[in-house]
Amino acid sequence: MGGDEFVVVFRDVKSYEEITLGAARIIEILNVHIVIDQYPLQTTGSVGVSLFPRDGSTMVELLKHADTAMYQAKDRGRNNVQMFSQVMNRKLKARVAVEASLREALRLKQLDVYYQPFINLQTRKIVGLEALIRWNHPVHGMIPADQFIPIAEETGLIVLMGNFVLRRALQNMSAWRKAGVPLVPMSLNVAPAQLQRGELQSTIATLLKSHGFRPELLQLEMTERGMFESHAPAAENRQDTMARLRDLGIKIAIDDFGTGYSSLSYLKHWRVDSLKIDRSFVRDLVTDSSDLAIVSAIIAIARHLRIQVIAEGIEAYQQVEILRRLGCTVGQGFLFARPMPAGQCLELLGANAETKIADDEDMLAVFSAGRG
Repeated sequence: MGGDEFVVVFRDVKSYEEITLGAARIIEILNVHIVIDQYPLQTTGSVGVSLFPRDGSTMVELLKHADTAMYQAKDRGRNNVQMFSQVMNRKLKARVAVEASLREALRLKQLDVYYQPFINLQTRKIVGLEALIRWNHPVHGMIPADQFIPIAEETGLIVLMGNFVLRRALQNMSAWRKAGVPLVPMSLNVAPAQLQRGELQSTIATLLKSHGFRPELLQLEMTERGMFESHAPAAENRQDTMARLRDLGIKIAIDDFGTGYSSLSYLKHWRVDSLKIDRSFVRDLVTDSSDLAIVSAIIAIARHLRIQVIAEGIEAYQQVEILRRLGCTVGQGFLFARPMPAGQCLELLGANAETKIADDEDMLAVFSAGRG
């Protein structure tokens, strides 16, 4: 059909078993090693199946539905077989609708950037901000990020959205500087597609120069999966881009640490400035001894590697006290502040410059007294 897509037609099929066995045989044959210059190479295949007349009465319908099933096979880990279903069709239509609405949102400026602070657990001072994209739909209101970010990544819109967040964040920082509040480092989430395009470094360098900001004021966050998964050359390209950005002076953070690969070899060979402990470990930190052991180990390893640790999802005073005792100095969560628009963040940064808590003052007592 073009590129790496092929069509196979089974005729006179009498049972579903014939189809699944035939598709599995294709996968099996593709998985056989191919030796070239004494190097074994392995290919895999994702197979989508549509049936006549159940899934379509024309060639166009059958191919479209088989293609939908094939992408479902890719989403489920690749190298497997998926049969088309109406559930897939409904999901596809919903995805197409969200994609169209996202493009319209970008055009009509319905997207905005909110900010959630990083807090020093010792002093309760704001030591950083995370920029988070928000979609305020004119009909449906605020759309949760997990409903549109994955679709943006699949369609490539994440690159446009990432550039929008970068520009808006630096614009807001410029406005805050003019208002006379002290600036703190800004953390932005980066998708693999932004690194693949190879334009991120030049875009960031240009914007930093135009606003007169030092590179050290920016930190880029990537999840473990986004940073490490995939094979060469894609992964190597991402590594090269990250290395160049870090050479520029920009900080690099691994987001949701502990939920992906969590390989210590990555921490050894990659130059990483921060690890963000996933909220799933912080949530039950007080009651689950396993989570406590995992968090304690992450903090200890990071401390020896001179990597800063940020705990995500803090919602209780007891979590703060445990994290402090373990040696974690920075946290983020609803206990301190929810993501907020730029105007509210300006007020918070202004108050941050005036608030000071003694280093030896008890954290729990500060919260209990209502001074936060």
